[in-house]
Amino acid sequence: MRQALLTLFAVICSVTPVLADGGHDHHAVPTLSNQTTTTVTYGTNTVTLTFGPIDLPAGHDGDLAASMPKHHFQLPKDMYMVGYKTAVFTKEGKPLPKNFLHHVLMLNNSKPSVSCEGEPLFFAGAGLEMTETRFPDGYGVKLAKDDHLMSIVAFYHGAPVTKDVMASFTMYMAPEGASIKDMDVYQVGVNIVCFSKFSQRGPNQTDEGIEINSGVQVHREPLKFRMDGCVKFAYPHGHDELLMIGLDNITKKQTLLRTVPDVTRDGTFLEFQPHQVYTDPQGFPVTKADDYEMVMVHHHPLQKETAQHGMGNYLLYMTPGACPATGQTALTK
Repeated sequence: MRQALLTLFAVICSVTPVLADGGHDHHAVPTLSNQTTTTVTYGTNTVTLTFGPIDLPAGHDGDLAASMPKHHFQLPKDMYMVGYKTAVFTKEGKPLPKNFLHHVLMLNNSKPSVSCEGEPLFFAGAGLEMTETRFPDGYGVKLAKDDHLMSIVAFYHGAPVTKDVMASFTMYMAPEGASIKDMDVYQVGVNIVCFSKFSQRGPNQTDEGIEINSGVQVHREPLKFRMDGCVKFAYPHGHDELLMIGLDNITKKQTLLRTVPDVTRDGTFLEFQPHQVYTDPQGFPVTKADDYEMVMVHHHPLQKETAQHGMGNYLLYMTPGACPATGQTALTK
């Protein structure tokens, strides 16, 4: 998104949730419109969704801010997703700037979300950070043959006029027969991350994120987990001018995650370096009993008169229950 993951400069239409795939869905998602092409191709231990071509700038539709219609698909067999990557490019294959992409969201309409009650599972996605993801060896997210999967893609509506823009989202899959431990996926954020709670956003929070004004801005939000788990991987998401996002256990006075992006001199987001993306087979614990807090810090240059909008999110990939006895709380190094 020149801002990304669960929204950014989006033109949102309020709509009534409907079933996402005929009579198959058990969890409602907003209706989306527009017509463009999405294809799914299968390689050796990969599944790739390709979106477009589409001419930019393109408007956004629905509560999840889509530039194209949602795409429904099923896998040919049970598989474990063990990582993913995103790309944006022209039809001729020329790479485009990351900030052309607003977001890609991957939902499993056959499995309920743990973090967002009443919603389908958001199991993977990317915004302008487009961080390539590889889970620790031996861990993955199960996607069953009978699961009704759905993709949603949005391009940055402020992108320059560009013809035949495309994006791809490639899921890395474990080899057939590999021994894989299943992980749950849990969303957390300073901004509201559950679309069914968007109506509860405060006056300083829009679909673009939380308003960031002059100078240093610190935002905090309390958090209670709805499950006990052991976090093995944390996918971070942020916007321009972000200095840091973090996750703290307030009860135990422990900082669990502290993630700092690379930015340009004026604060434009570049990337999360690999050493800033938490990944550890030992993991760290989160519990329903403890109190937690999400925090994000931005710096908005004083000479900029137009407000920025920020987000600070993690997709936490965790095994249910306690961590192994040797597991320790760990900062992102």
